[in-house]
Amino acid sequence: MDKEAGLEILQADTDSEMELPCPDDEIKAGFPSPAENRITETIDLNRVLVRHRESTFYARISGNSMEGAGISDGDLVVIDKSLTACDGDYVAAYIDGEFTVKEFKRGKTRDEAWLVPANENYKAIRVTAENSFMIWGVITYAIKKLHK
Repeated sequence: MDKEAGLEILQADTDSEMELPCPDDEIKAGFPSPAENRITETIDLNRVLVRHRESTFYARISGNSMEGAGISDGDLVVIDKSLTACDGDYVAAYIDGEFTVKEFKRGKTRDEAWLVPANENYKAIRVTAENSFMIWGVITYAIKKLHK
């Protein structure tokens, strides 16, 4: 497993529903408003996080190569295997027998790409036709625990 950004991959369970209360107003991150928030609707995180049910997986991040992108050791990421990676997308990639999470960048030629970390302590990985390489899926969300 790649210690820079190893992955423990889990299939998304979208059969269950768990509707949570959702305030009908936005919650301010600045000065609190004296207006009272009312809860009039619910939200199901499966509906928000999972667009393509059969091709969506969760993975736990191991490593800190993506900290600058807000993806830290221990975070869960949502991976959609049905999406085609675009330049600048964060991807779960399989390269030369190892999984890694990096930013995908197209190279100057058709036969070249780069997997770019978001931590200056790590080097970008050049991908050429000589590598065994596959973009396993596109990272659509990162979920982090904030409460200790």
